[in-house]
Amino acid sequence: MIILKKRYPLRQIFAVLLITFGIFLATYASSQSLNKQKQSSHVEINETKPDFFKWLIGIGMLIFALLVSALMGIYQEKLYAEYGKYPEEALFYSHCLPLPLFAFVGESIYHHAQLFNQSTWLPLFSNVGIPIMWAYLICNVLTQYFCIRSVFILTTECPSLIVTLVITLRKFISLLFSIIYFQNHFTLNHCIGTAAVFLGTFLFSNIHKEIYNYFTRPHAHVE
Repeated sequence: MIILKKRYPLRQIFAVLLITFGIFLATYASSQSLNKQKQSSHVEINETKPDFFKWLIGIGMLIFALLVSALMGIYQEKLYAEYGKYPEEALFYSHCLPLPLFAFVGESIYHHAQLFNQSTWLPLFSNVGIPIMWAYLICNVLTQYFCIRSVFILTTECPSLIVTLVITLRKFISLLFSIIYFQNHFTLNHCIGTAAVFLGTFLFSNIHKEIYNYFTRPHAHVE
């Protein structure tokens, strides 16, 4: 709205606010569940405060990253409009250019590589195998590649707001998956937050109008 001078209907603005509220509520509920678990495990209250403070720092970093990602999406949208759509090229340079910065954490990378080598052996076939941590890393890299590649392709086909919305929903689904996988408590606030996110997505995508038009328009009868 500010940078690209676009105008959005009130329905979509309300939908974005509803999604933001739902994600905030679900994230806050997760932090409260963490504190309750620590207190039930006879952890002193003073020991839970640093975790909550770190949680706030993490949330702040995620919000900052989301804003920067949104700005990058707007910049990509302007680049594609001016120079054409080349998602593979953008994907390559956005990941290739930062590689030299890993030299600053090279010692840490080497240390963790040694730890990976000492992890449990995962047999693949016959006498061939691989340390299980390297297998996890390979799976993570492959899934991240397909995910980020899809995002870059999406930026060429959709406005930056929709791309940001899709990325935010993906992160929210990851949050729900972690709650279920690690068997954390799914509280009432989680339910309200989840309902708000999916309702906001439903309103933003205008699916309800498509469904209404489908059932109200006349259909040709096949004899």
